[in-house]
Amino acid sequence: MMTFQEEEEMRKGNLSYMVCCANGAGTSLIMKMTLQRTLDKLGIKPGKIHHCALSEGKSAASQFDVVFTSQNYKSMFEDAQKKGTIVIGLRNIMSDQEFEEKMKENGLA
Repeated sequence: MMTFQEEEEMRKGNLSYMVCCANGAGTSLIMKMTLQRTLDKLGIKPGKIHHCALSEGKSAASQFDVVFTSQNYKSMFEDAQKKGTIVIGLRNIMSDQEFEEKMKENGLA
């Protein structure tokens, strides 16, 4: 039988993540790599990490556990938030430190 802490760690490791930028090309790929580095540092193995444009992200967000986007676009994901998706807005989308802080603030690390 697993302890509560072991169950919590396992749950964190199976989450699916989506990162969105305006066009879904360069910036979202950099965000994906930054998120992967952060997860590696925290010892979390994701279920899936997907990067895309806002147009795709807005309609697909509720299929993911966690969405990272620029703070400017966070309000576009209110419907997904209402369905239980954690939506995190970032000021500096390339900051490993901010990714880590936001994950901890949202109980993801």
